[in-house]
Amino acid sequence: MNRTVLRLTLVLFCVQAMFWSTAPAAGAQGAGSGRTLVELDFDLYRETVEPILLARRPGNARCLVCHSRGGGNAYLEPLSPGRDSYDEEQSLRNFERVQRLVVPGAPTESILLMNPLSEEAGGSHWHAGGKHWTSQRDPEWQALSRWVGTTTPALDFDYYRENVEPVLLSRRPGNARCVVCHSRGGGNAYLEPLSPGSDTYDEEQSVRNFERIQGLVVPGAPTESILLMNPLAEEAGGSHWHAGGKHWSTQDAPEWQILARWVRGEVGGTSR
Repeated sequence: MNRTVLRLTLVLFCVQAMFWSTAPAAGAQGAGSGRTLVELDFDLYRETVEPILLARRPGNARCLVCHSRGGGNAYLEPLSPGRDSYDEEQSLRNFERVQRLVVPGAPTESILLMNPLSEEAGGSHWHAGGKHWTSQRDPEWQALSRWVGTTTPALDFDYYRENVEPVLLSRRPGNARCVVCHSRGGGNAYLEPLSPGSDTYDEEQSVRNFERIQGLVVPGAPTESILLMNPLAEEAGGSHWHAGGKHWSTQDAPEWQILARWVRGEVGGTSR
């Protein structure tokens, strides 16, 4: 198997309702009907994640012991006779399956991290193999969390044009539309002025808006993204900035959730 080709072409379409055996992860949230386009890091997996799956655990079986039986995304390759680690081919096969237990950028929504975590620390009540970590500060849990964070969801243009741009053009009782203020000045917050007589953008205008507005977003992190936090009420965790007023009183607001799904990498239109 050509590892370089695999790593370049291996793409995970991640739906945030995934299963370890038949058990849901604690804290998992639906991401609508869309999918996210992401890539996880194989080298970091092999260096830091796989040793955790092979580690001996006083009082509990190694992950490998239970998960080398059966099948599904939680299945791990059996070790070859006389070996205490995997060869690269085995690691790649494990990697292809294990990544489906992860919600990129969201450790606390990832089955891989939440099922073996104690309930007192926020973990699920599932995992027949026992609880391996009593805290999210546990070094192993942190190593897995860093791996989950190495993948950055792509910001999809189709989803932006179909779902995000209408939010920017929406009329707001008591406040100006985003486009009214942001079509003046410049910078990442600048929006193209609408063409005379038009209430939508053409594709070229949308592309230019898309290229700039990405500078207001931290992919995979809605609550670190200016686009979402400046118009959000401070009581809901928003910033104290935004001269155009506060458009959302809660992170549950439908528009806020639309933007959050985009930031997390949901795709739309022809990307589906």
